[in-house]
Amino acid sequence: MLRTLTWVAAIASAIVLLFVAGCGSRQAQGPSAKTGNLQATQPPDRAKEISGDHAHKPGAHGGNIVEIGRDNYHAEPVFEKDGVVRLYTLGKDEAKVVEVEAQMLTAYVKPAGGSEATSVLFKATPQPGDSDGKTSQFLGKLPRELWGQTVEITVPSIHIAGERFRFSFSNASASHGEELAAANSADEDEKKLYLTAGGKYSEDDIKANGNVTASQKFKGLTASHDLKPNPGDKICPITLTKANPKFTWVVGGKAYEFCCPPCVDEFVKMAKETPGAIKEPETYKKK
Repeated sequence: MLRTLTWVAAIASAIVLLFVAGCGSRQAQGPSAKTGNLQATQPPDRAKEISGDHAHKPGAHGGNIVEIGRDNYHAEPVFEKDGVVRLYTLGKDEAKVVEVEAQMLTAYVKPAGGSEATSVLFKATPQPGDSDGKTSQFLGKLPRELWGQTVEITVPSIHIAGERFRFSFSNASASHGEELAAANSADEDEKKLYLTAGGKYSEDDIKANGNVTASQKFKGLTASHDLKPNPGDKICPITLTKANPKFTWVVGGKAYEFCCPPCVDEFVKMAKETPGAIKEPETYKKK
């Protein structure tokens, strides 16, 4: 009898030890397992924010804020009625203006849903208060045939603090009515620019150019920008990139070559408003 009781006590002790060990093991595993479950069941909204794909409010200039580099930086593109697009550079905090290296940005623009893109240059246009060699604003101009349309723009490379980033944006939020109004207004402005004389831009120049606007004369032509012209190459009077002979315009009775139609717009405007700034065609060469 005594022997039987001894065996029963030993078995009971073993069961108690196994139970305590099991509980201890489960308690040790509990916190890490719980943490893993929390990570795996992250709420959808929070997961999107971590990925840098969350939405942004309209910026101070009326444009929609877009990300540059997974929320490292931001940009605010602003589309104006005459095809001008302004890009403001901002920090991780969208309310903070950030100066970046002054540089020429090459962007590619296409109609929404389209497949063929046209290159557009965005020039560094420092705002008051920007440091030397830095800028917080870039200025570009859409091809005339895309004014008033919904477009998609990609900037494949921008240098910021020694790093390179790629970003895209669109003006898709504009209503169709606004687009039509902008296009109609732009048509009248372009006709006034090209078909009326002023300054160094004469009636003879208008006739020599075919009594048309730049968008009409160069319709269907694709611009490409060579940022590194060789010594002796003709250069665009506006961007100083390599000129393209297919984009030639007569001003002051002399033929000037440009890199793209928007530069012709700027040059004709300059010839009419500040004619003293116009140089002889042969001076626009890479030294």
